Amino acid sequence: MTKSELIIRLTERYPQLALADTELVVRTVLDAVSQSLATGKRVEIRGFGSFSLNYRPPRVGRNPKTGEKVDVPEKHVPHFKAGKELRERVDYSPA
Repeated sequence: MTKSELIIRLTERYPQLALADTELVVRTVLDAVSQSLATGKRVEIRGFGSFSLNYRPPRVGRNPKTGEKVDVPEKHVPHFKAGKELRERVDYSPA
């Protein structure tokens, strides 16, 4: 699902909200999550999951085209861990 699809579905589900208001809400929530991660904080949404940063140490990689060694610097990458409720909903299969 894309951000625009999410906005449309929320607008359809809550007709009292204007499309512009729904777009603002979605953008604000995603910006808040991004900003928290950018400052090194963890974000937890109960029943959905948590976003955190994983550290990747520096390493020596290889350029796949030429095979020459390339130094890859250290970095922090976003990581999502699904919550219990989300895992159960995704894993549920009607018998």
